[in-house]
Amino acid sequence: MSQARRMDVDDPLDDFERRPVTLEGVEKAVHVAGSGPAVIVMTEMPGISPQVARFARWVCDAGFTVYMPSLFGRDGAVPGAEEGVAVFRRTCISAEFRGLAAGGSPVTRWLRALARLAHGECGGPGVGAIGMCFTGNFALSLMLEPATVAPVVCQPSMPMDTPAALDIPAEDLAQVRERLEREDLTVMAYRFAGDRHCRAERFAALGEALGPRFVPRVLPDGAAHPEPPPFFARIVASPHSVVTAHLIDEAGQPTVAARDEILDFFRLRLQRAGARA
Repeated sequence: MSQARRMDVDDPLDDFERRPVTLEGVEKAVHVAGSGPAVIVMTEMPGISPQVARFARWVCDAGFTVYMPSLFGRDGAVPGAEEGVAVFRRTCISAEFRGLAAGGSPVTRWLRALARLAHGECGGPGVGAIGMCFTGNFALSLMLEPATVAPVVCQPSMPMDTPAALDIPAEDLAQVRERLEREDLTVMAYRFAGDRHCRAERFAALGEALGPRFVPRVLPDGAAHPEPPPFFARIVASPHSVVTAHLIDEAGQPTVAARDEILDFFRLRLQRAGARA
């Protein structure tokens, strides 16, 4: 799936199957592609950009079935500054996301149900999940679903006004830690050192809450793409999106190494010998 596509024009997502999926009484579109164990790819703000779709294709090429739900924004759109701000504002005040407050987003219940559905359809030892930016901590919330066994947290940015706060209730976080220890699982996490929206305080809080089961990776700011799309250049205005908007798609780049480590993590957890096809 990873044939070269332009990153500066809207992506038609024509190599994904767009499915209407109703769970918990709510219908959402989910873009599905690939084969093998399932990985839930949760988009960053302001939506499923060409860069997010590129990452999802890399996951497919690594031997997985991607389930990429449409959570906000215009699917496939290049992240423009004005449109991106409008999407962000609408999403922050929505009942599903509660983006300006700590304590968790109700949409994670729907996403846990999606993980159950994906595991039932694809089999294997379990499901992988990656959250980015606005959805970063959602990968932790998905650990409340037993099917999820490979969580990846990329630049978790919510809640924005409290750098050390976590977008998951304390009791849920305690359950996640207990499960990580009981089942010998880990959480991979990524951020840039100078990220203004996912600061060191957030990774410190995650490390304190999850202990050695939390595996952080902090990339130097110089590893970020110097010319990201307009929303990231003008609004985000700092190194931020490790495997999407700020990834430099060249051999030897730290962002490519981070991408490859994530894919290897999914392989380790999801492609065990003897897994059901």
